Amino acid sequence: MQAGEGGTTRSPAAEGGAPAGLKAEEYAGLRSTIEAHHRYDVGRGQCSSILAQRIRAPAATVWSVRLDLIDDGRRVLGFTIVGGEHRLRNYRSVTTVDELPAGGGGEPRTVVLESYVVDVPEGNTVDDTKLFADTIVRLNLQKLASVTEAAARSEK
Repeated sequence: MQAGEGGTTRSPAAEGGAPAGLKAEEYAGLRSTIEAHHRYDVGRGQCSSILAQRIRAPAATVWSVRLDLIDDGRRVLGFTIVGGEHRLRNYRSVTTVDELPAGGGGEPRTVVLESYVVDVPEGNTVDDTKLFADTIVRLNLQKLASVTEAAARSEK
C-alpha cells in the first residue's frame, strides 16, 4: 500500500482485507492476530504488505525455527533494519505463527503471517519495492514451510 499525498494511511491489514490465499474462515480465526500485530501507519514514501503461508506442521514446530523473539507465548516476533544504502531501508516486520484446527485428515495446520513496512527508495516505485520485498518474504516463508514440514515428518 502506498501512503497518501497528505500524510499517513493504514496498512492493508488495518483496512480489514484478508491476506491473499487465506480462506474466509481462516481469516476470521486470525483477524485478532492481524489487528493486534500486523497494522502499520504507512507514511509518505513507504509501502506495506502482509503475506500468509500455510504449513502442514504444528505451530510449536514452526515456532522453534525463529530468529528474533518478542512474545514466545503468543508466537509473535519482529525485527527492524534501520537506515542503510539498500532496498530495504527502514524495514520493519512482524511475524506471527497461529495453529488452526486440524484438517480433514487430522493433519496439523499452521498459518504464518508476515507483514512489513519499508521505505520506497528514491528512483523506485511502490510496485517495484513491494515486488522486491514480497519476493524475499515469500521465499523465506516457503523455506520455513519446507524445513518445518520435514521436521514434523521426522517427529512422527
